Amino acid sequence: MALGQRPRRRAREEPERDAPPDPPADPESVARTICLNLLTVRARTRSELAGELARRDVTDDVAATVLDRLEEVRLLDDTAFAEQWVDSRHRHRGLGRRALSQELRRKGVETEVANAALDELDPESERAKAVELVRRRLPSLDRAEPQAAARRLVGMLARKGYGAGLAYEVVRTEMANRGAELDGEIPDDDEV
Repeated sequence: MALGQRPRRRAREEPERDAPPDPPADPESVARTICLNLLTVRARTRSELAGELARRDVTDDVAATVLDRLEEVRLLDDTAFAEQWVDSRHRHRGLGRRALSQELRRKGVETEVANAALDELDPESERAKAVELVRRRLPSLDRAEPQAAARRLVGMLARKGYGAGLAYEVVRTEMANRGAELDGEIPDDDEV
C-alpha cells in the first residue's frame, strides 16, 4: 500500500434475508441455563434461584420443574448450602449465631434447616472466635479510656451477631488480661 492510501475495507456480509427467524427458546432450557449460570458463580438457595427466575419472567410452573430437577441431581441443596454458609462466614468473617441466622433467613433458608446448620456451630468455637476478634482489635484501642474501649469492643461483637453475655464476658476477660480495670458495668452507647 502506498503512502497516503487508505486501507481497503472488507465488504460487510449481509445477513440472508430469506433465513427464517430463530425459533423461540424452550422455557425450561432458558430457566435451566439461568440457574446453572448462577450456580457456577457460587452456591445458591432454592429461594434465591426462584427469585431470579421470577425476575426474568419465568413462569412459576417452569421454575418449579427446573428447581425440582436441580434438587434431584443435587446441584441445589439448601441444607448443604446452610452448613457451608455457617462454617465459612463464621470462620472467615467471624460472625456469630444471630448474624448467621439473619443472613440465612435473608437467603430464604427455612428456619428448621437454618437452626440445624447453626447447631453445628459449637459454643466453644463461637467463644474462641469472639476472643480472636477482641484480641485483634485491642491494640488499636490502647490509648482509649478502658470504659470506652470496652464499649467499642462489645459493640463490635454485637454487630457481628454475638450475644450480650458472651460479648461482655470476653471483653472483660481480655481487657483484664491486658491489665485494664473496668469500673462496674460496661456502659451502653446511650450512657456514654
